Amino acid sequence: MALTTHTTSSGFLLPSIHAAPPFFTEQPNPNTQAHLTEQWINLILTYARHGQLFTLRVENAEVPGGDWDEILRNERINRRITPSYLSSLIAAMVAKNVAAYEPSKQTRTVLLYWRLPEAWADVLHSWATATGQLNTILTFYEISDPPIPSPLSGIPVPLLRRAITILTRSNRAQMISVADGEGVRFFAATK
Repeated sequence: MALTTHTTSSGFLLPSIHAAPPFFTEQPNPNTQAHLTEQWINLILTYARHGQLFTLRVENAEVPGGDWDEILRNERINRRITPSYLSSLIAAMVAKNVAAYEPSKQTRTVLLYWRLPEAWADVLHSWATATGQLNTILTFYEISDPPIPSPLSGIPVPLLRRAITILTRSNRAQMISVADGEGVRFFAATK
């Protein structure tokens, strides 16, 4: 089979390397493995952005038909990534600060940074400004599950908290305790 790109049923364009059987196994040559690791990290983050996926679990390598099936398997060449290989890729992503273990005291699930927390902070503040939410107290739920879909729809609370912490440091937000959890108040950006 020739190495060609392939469009998945969700409309995601897989790179040609996804059609190469060695892509799905760890390679003994460190230079080759380093290159494949970079390719996998790029593929995982691009696919996560495409599908608005925020978490990746080692167990996803074993779940046929799951959210990650389109990239972790290639039925056309009868290959899939092993859980141990996915675990090593997850560790590499954490080392490169493009993912973080969540919850922090385990190594099987990561929160993916297909947009870095600093970029999420900018998106969050821009959203608050554009929707007239400055100086208004909002719960985390109101931000992550707004009545009108936004770029923040579905954002996990740990990632939202990191973005708010960044805004707090630059005096663009204030974390507030509210009756049903945590909240935030946004302030206009200072020049």
